[in-house]
Amino acid sequence: MTKTSASPRTTVGNLCLGSAPDSWGIWFPEDDQQVSCTRFLDELAQAGYEWLELGPYGYLPTEPERLAEELAVRGLKVSGGTTFGALHRPEEWDTMLAEVLPVAGLTAAAGAHHLVFIPPMYRDEKTGAFTESPELTAEQWAGFGRAADELGRILLDEYDIRLVLHPHADSHIQTQPEIERFLNESDPRYANLCLDTGHVAYGGGDNLDLIRRFGERVGYVHIKQMDPAVLAQVAEENLSFGEAVKRGVCVAPPAGVPEPAEVVAELSRLDAELFVIVEQDLYPCAPDVPLPIAVRTRAVLAESGLTRTRRPLTR
Repeated sequence: MTKTSASPRTTVGNLCLGSAPDSWGIWFPEDDQQVSCTRFLDELAQAGYEWLELGPYGYLPTEPERLAEELAVRGLKVSGGTTFGALHRPEEWDTMLAEVLPVAGLTAAAGAHHLVFIPPMYRDEKTGAFTESPELTAEQWAGFGRAADELGRILLDEYDIRLVLHPHADSHIQTQPEIERFLNESDPRYANLCLDTGHVAYGGGDNLDLIRRFGERVGYVHIKQMDPAVLAQVAEENLSFGEAVKRGVCVAPPAGVPEPAEVVAELSRLDAELFVIVEQDLYPCAPDVPLPIAVRTRAVLAESGLTRTRRPLTR
């Protein structure tokens, strides 16, 4: 992503639209409740998308040649890779790195330059049981920032990949204060933000405020909406994110918050080229559910002016 002028943007010409396996209910490399990768790719192209994020490593082919063939036959291109890891656990650094680097290699081989890094949830995805404390200590926060910088440096130097950290419900980077602390603890040369509009809303944050105050740190975007009624249930009943998803917390625009047109308008003012990837958490869902939602979502975003499919430059 490269800066192109000193004046603020006034159009969405700096934003490039794509989608992700998550919008087809894909959370795991393999799962009986998920559609096949070929069906996902077929329907992604049918819905009118050209760009996709790779999703959980192992869901799509991990051999670069086979992945390239599957994409080329459908006219698809890769915006970035997706990986997971615990930056606050120094004892797991080597294990985490061994899992992240193959994803970075595949992402680079596909011609993409962003790696979306998702921190682990402190509640089990399926049972909702707490697996660790929901709060980091001051020492863990400092270590988190150092680890993000070191990982980002490795990715940039060895793969020409930009690390963008993804806030996530039931993770240590969920609320706006936690997002801002991550940004303050990390170096913008090596670690920046994947602004996930839905997860920011889930954590009670203000997407527009983050874009206005930290626009220089927004390196990639996931655009989604959350149902305010289910968010109220999360607060009242202390629901896990997995349970919230089952209750339909993730909704297609314009049914939830934040308002996509407002987000798109604010992003368009940034002096930056950005991928904006549709990502609606649907796991688990019936096989026939995702495609109509993807088509309707693309139409709503088009009404906001988000239709551009030219590849962004990279910062």
